[in-house]
Amino acid sequence: MSEQTAQQVPQSAERRGGAVWALVITGVAGFMAALDNLVVTTALPSIREDFGGALDDLEWTVSAYTLTFAVLLMFGAALGDRFGRRRLFLVGITVFTGASAAAALAPGIDSLIAARAVQGVGAAIMMPLTLTLLTAAVPAAKRGMAYGIWGAVNGLAVASGPLIGGSLTEHLSWQWIFWLNVPLGLALLPLARLRLAESFGTGAPLDIRGTLLASGGLFGIVYGLVRAPVVGWSDGLVLLALFAGTALLVGFVFHGMRARNPMLPMRLFRSRAFAGINAASLLMFLGMFGSIFLLSQYMQGVLGYSPTEAGLRMLPWTGMPMLVAPVAGYLSDRIGGRPVVAAGLFLQAVGLGWFALVVAADTSYAAQLPALVISGIGMSLFFAPASALVMSSVLPQEQGIASGANNALREVGGALGIAVMASIFSSRGGYESAQTFVDGIRPALWVGSAAVAVAAAAALCVPGRRRRAGPGKGVEGETPGPVLQTASH
Repeated sequence: MSEQTAQQVPQSAERRGGAVWALVITGVAGFMAALDNLVVTTALPSIREDFGGALDDLEWTVSAYTLTFAVLLMFGAALGDRFGRRRLFLVGITVFTGASAAAALAPGIDSLIAARAVQGVGAAIMMPLTLTLLTAAVPAAKRGMAYGIWGAVNGLAVASGPLIGGSLTEHLSWQWIFWLNVPLGLALLPLARLRLAESFGTGAPLDIRGTLLASGGLFGIVYGLVRAPVVGWSDGLVLLALFAGTALLVGFVFHGMRARNPMLPMRLFRSRAFAGINAASLLMFLGMFGSIFLLSQYMQGVLGYSPTEAGLRMLPWTGMPMLVAPVAGYLSDRIGGRPVVAAGLFLQAVGLGWFALVVAADTSYAAQLPALVISGIGMSLFFAPASALVMSSVLPQEQGIASGANNALREVGGALGIAVMASIFSSRGGYESAQTFVDGIRPALWVGSAAVAVAAAAALCVPGRRRRAGPGKGVEGETPGPVLQTASH
């Protein structure tokens, strides 16, 4: 994007409505995309009752969305940079809204999984552009608070998915968890067209080869992890999927190192800030997604709560972002994002470990409550500062790539978390009785806690905040390192 064009973006954004409209539109769009990550979880027993299906079918109703979301996120960001971020944002909303209606009308489990996959395509185009459109519209001095609000909305969507899904499932039907997106999407289309300014990135060629390598590699690994508990780890197709997926991802890494315009330049990972926060994001979502996937079923299938009761009892966890995430954004502006993110991840790991200690066939709610509160505070401290750290770790013209990469790695973590923890669950327990479910969920929760603890260690590898000394500093006030200087050439 030329200097003249770059200078015109804030003026255009101001003329169209500026920061407030951008925050509202991108917040609602992000809420829809983030909500559909886990809104299905409390509806899983009802979907299983209506359509049948084994554990691996239930996994795919969640993973079909997170997987297509993950593997196409960076490609979606690149499309926006090349053809116009607002234009592609509108395309993403349209695809997501239409696929939501198709999911609500699905006659069987296979068609539901297919519609969820198409939903993921729409979200992959829409979601990474929310942060770049917001960044273009908000003055630099106010971005910390804007990221805090954006992070609170998205964090609330991810965490409140079980409550919203449970309430709609119990009082209407599980189809309404998808119908909910339709009026929101239809309302966003004219608002985004009229109130958001168009902007472009560098105009680099699209990386088709990189997209195919990443997509095939991640699909192979997740497919192998999902199928292995059903047919066995020695099954030929499972082994082929795992080995082929790994080989394709290795190819993706080499492609990112050598290609002229790769979808994800591997040189970005030379930055400790970029590498550390992305590793932390992947591991955080691995532990959190897998845990919520199993805990929402535990509360209904073992403890006997209705879908709404299960969602309400998770409110100390799911409702906490409303209170804490904006404060976390403010704290990150004051003391830097690293200590806030690391503290949040540590608390999330403690909360999941607490769950693993107390989970039983007759666990009281009082015994669960400390774990819910600790997990809620921890998750809330993570979301907003993590977004600020990602966007401040690269040059402005590479923020689209950075946003897509971070969101993709989060979704990869979610898909892997469900696959890994469901695999552990099925190898140690099952749905046969309350006790067999507990026998399966306990070791899975310990793995989730360990993953988030490692995420906290990764966050501590992010460089600490430096005092601002002049222009050119990011949100953290850090001077761009060699990787960022290379990127500007």
